[in-house]
Amino acid sequence: MRARLLGVMSAVALATAACGGSGGTASPTASSQAAGKYAKGATFTMAIMEPGDLNPLLTALSEPRNVDYFLYDTLIAYQDDGTIIPQLAADWKSTDKSADFTLKKDVKCADGSPLKASDVAGSLNFIADPANKSQLYGLFVPTDLKASGDDAAGTVSVKLTNADPFLLRRLSSVFIVCGPGLKDPAGLKTGKHGTGMFTLTESVADDHYTLTRRADYAWGPGGVTAQQEGLPDKVILKVIKNEATAANLLLSGQLNAASIIGPDRARVEAKKLFKTEIRLMFGEYTFNQAAGRATADDRVRRALTMALDLDELMRVATSGTGALPEGLSMQPKVCPGVTTSKLPQHDPAGAAALLKEAGYGQGGKPLKATFVYLTDHGDPGKSAMELVKSKWEALGVQTELKQITSAQLGAINDGSMDWDAGWIQVNVPLPSMIVPFLSGKAPTEGGANWSSIKNADYDRLIVEAAKAPTEAESCAKWNAAEEALFAKADIVPFADTTTPLYGNGAEFARIGGPFHPSTIRMLAK
Repeated sequence: MRARLLGVMSAVALATAACGGSGGTASPTASSQAAGKYAKGATFTMAIMEPGDLNPLLTALSEPRNVDYFLYDTLIAYQDDGTIIPQLAADWKSTDKSADFTLKKDVKCADGSPLKASDVAGSLNFIADPANKSQLYGLFVPTDLKASGDDAAGTVSVKLTNADPFLLRRLSSVFIVCGPGLKDPAGLKTGKHGTGMFTLTESVADDHYTLTRRADYAWGPGGVTAQQEGLPDKVILKVIKNEATAANLLLSGQLNAASIIGPDRARVEAKKLFKTEIRLMFGEYTFNQAAGRATADDRVRRALTMALDLDELMRVATSGTGALPEGLSMQPKVCPGVTTSKLPQHDPAGAAALLKEAGYGQGGKPLKATFVYLTDHGDPGKSAMELVKSKWEALGVQTELKQITSAQLGAINDGSMDWDAGWIQVNVPLPSMIVPFLSGKAPTEGGANWSSIKNADYDRLIVEAAKAPTEAESCAKWNAAEEALFAKADIVPFADTTTPLYGNGAEFARIGGPFHPSTIRMLAK
């Protein structure tokens, strides 16, 4: 069960993004520091899924963004407790309509050239230009953002037309590209033009990626440099699609890090390896509301959801290790509160009556539904989908389950795939980040709203949330907006999972959710 997360595991996801998660510290455990047994000149080997296109200005998928953390930097980083630590920026100030950054001096690009303020502004403006069709547009970068850079002063100014109380948090998830990268998309696709601690020295798609530590790196989060004791000289990111294989290699010491969340988790846990965790959305489905679809009718969506026991579905999907989500944002939520209570409740009889009211089921039109889900969801995911099929067919809905690969997600995102319901989870730390996927233009119209959702209450409330003068007032509106989506079953979260990253021969940490390479400490044998 090696699920691709759209959103932010990194910032993430679309990536994981800033803030959210647990076990996030910027330094290794105190016990290892006291022991003073860090290795020198070591190689850190980690299991990953195939990342594909690494362009940090375009992708919001977690796998490429997790690799990008080795190659690129952000202006600042948020820790779990909400405190901000410097990265490329030495100083900053912000309002709900502006942010100003002073860059650290002597930041160098991978080719040895200096990072310029105009590079930073160019990276932000590239994403903010809808013509570039970045997945980060409206997600990490507000659509009305304008940035400018003063190279002589080393300062970057960001301006918005509309207020955004989460502006600084959003910008903390944007990887910055050196100037030449803005004219070299092919280079960005292969991880070039960054300021990160590592450079990519070898890549074999679907097999491995080799990275080398830069000796001159001195601008890491919180002041980490390349001379930090315990950092690896080399990193090998091995593409391992089978989780059982990853678990075997981890336990034998052939891997230093791997995320294990499926049936093999129990035997890894039994070895009491080093571990850091993050709670992520794992189970979440939406309905295709494009014109002509039966699922454009909220009665149909609510009926199909009412036919399911979401608690049961969660237990099956996570092999009993999950929890019911509290909302659309990652834990710990920036906007506290349980909004999922507004989801349609389990009521098979009520579901049948509602479906009949919509003109389907017994005495009505036949209803067929194609439910897509990822092969990466593994055997528990397949079992969960079989459960959905059995419940829907008991309701009289002819249900086809269709597994797709991560690469085939693009066919949903661009509107070319035929589907009615889809298990596609999105992990975002801020409620504002998910807006492009739940509102606005559909893929066939050039937008990112792949489900073609049109919820007037949600659209109204997100505007009010953006205009709220304080974060608390804004959060109240965001929570109400989520409840409006759930009441109509526009999107249905059904399972959170605590995702561990295990270590063998190495320790590491998360900074505000995502695993961060600057925290790797190789242990002497």
